[in-house]
Amino acid sequence: MATEGNLQAPTRHALDWKNPDFHDEAKCFEELERIFDICHGCRRCVSLCGAFPTLFDLVDESTSMEVDGVNKADYWKVVDQCYMCDLCYMTKCPYTPPHEWNLDFPHTMLRAKAIQFKKGEVGLAERFLASTDVHGQFAGIPVVVQAVNAVNKTRAARGLLERVAGVDQNAWLPELATKRFRSAAPQAASSQVIDGERTPGKVAIFSTCYINYHEPGIGLDLLKILDHNGIPHTLVKQESCCGMPQLELGDLESVQKSQRANIPVLAKYARDGYAILAAVPSCALMFKQEIPLMFPDDADTQLVKAHVWDPFEYLMARKRDGLLKTEFPQKLGNVSYQIPCHGRVQNIGRKTEEMLKLIPETTVNTIERCSGHAGTFGVKKASHAQAMKIGKPVFKAMATMKDGSLPDYISSDCPLGGHHIAQGFEVNGLGTPELQHPLSLVALAYGLK
Repeated sequence: MATEGNLQAPTRHALDWKNPDFHDEAKCFEELERIFDICHGCRRCVSLCGAFPTLFDLVDESTSMEVDGVNKADYWKVVDQCYMCDLCYMTKCPYTPPHEWNLDFPHTMLRAKAIQFKKGEVGLAERFLASTDVHGQFAGIPVVVQAVNAVNKTRAARGLLERVAGVDQNAWLPELATKRFRSAAPQAASSQVIDGERTPGKVAIFSTCYINYHEPGIGLDLLKILDHNGIPHTLVKQESCCGMPQLELGDLESVQKSQRANIPVLAKYARDGYAILAAVPSCALMFKQEIPLMFPDDADTQLVKAHVWDPFEYLMARKRDGLLKTEFPQKLGNVSYQIPCHGRVQNIGRKTEEMLKLIPETTVNTIERCSGHAGTFGVKKASHAQAMKIGKPVFKAMATMKDGSLPDYISSDCPLGGHHIAQGFEVNGLGTPELQHPLSLVALAYGLK
């Protein structure tokens, strides 16, 4: 007999993407109908994103007012609204495994997106947007960087980008860095390895495309924090994009290429006793969850999974080992902080919040809700307005501290989400607090900036 919901934590099944049935559209639609019928009867996820309101409107406007009355061609409207934040699976759905109904909404959406991609229905513009290693190649090239950044600020260029690449001309876009993180990163100040009970005493940094090409300052602040705490560090010798942008498109073959490029390199660091840190939550999540679910029988992939850390997960474990400095000479005042979806899905708890609350004369207002950015979803012409709408409750909640005062800083572990929130403040007239990544705030509190 089916029960109302799980009494256990949700578990994840491996993604059976090599099975020929995975790309069988008719069988995928059977599963979509099964899942949509369960979702329609529950409706607990209606406030999370656009996928669920789209589904429920389709049902309510059908002749039968049930899922069987919805035109199956309209299922794609639901799929297009899902950006696989995973929050429905991890925080809302009562029917995920080990419940017998075995409902996995995000991975079923991924299956549908993979079918779309295999059918050639994902355009060149979307594929280019997901090619972070391609358009990041201009970063660090003198004159070219300044020229590209200047041109991208003009209305004419943004209008052209909107027409050609589908990038909304009103969406915030990152600038290219004048010097890449991998070029700017200094050698570690310490070489003495002090392992803790919970933590390796040396760190390998997976730079991530975003930190390397766009905001190297975040990575440099992480290195300052590690140096301050006497933790030896090195950059991963060579790396490719983690594969998250391609996963969101359903381009699983490209994710496999990323896996083949990155895992052998990262596995060597894991075997050598390094903690592997990635300062962008989506990248950490790829190595902790999505790639291991795609390659459950690959030993090196599972080894890397066990050695990848969120930076604040590592730092707070270091504190529990008694090996983290907790003297902060600089106060931060009021900080409004958003926990990004791909941070929550890692199931590590509120580690960034814990770290920020160690800082004297610092008040933290934590918001645990999606900012709406979701990778390229937040910048596309087709979805930017929707992304701003999804994020509006977050913008408003972050604009005022619990006592009614204003924040001095706004912050998110997701750099793109942070800028999306800052744009939301501007568009909605919510004030102009300073945007800083949490790692930069900690470096500031340590007196390192």
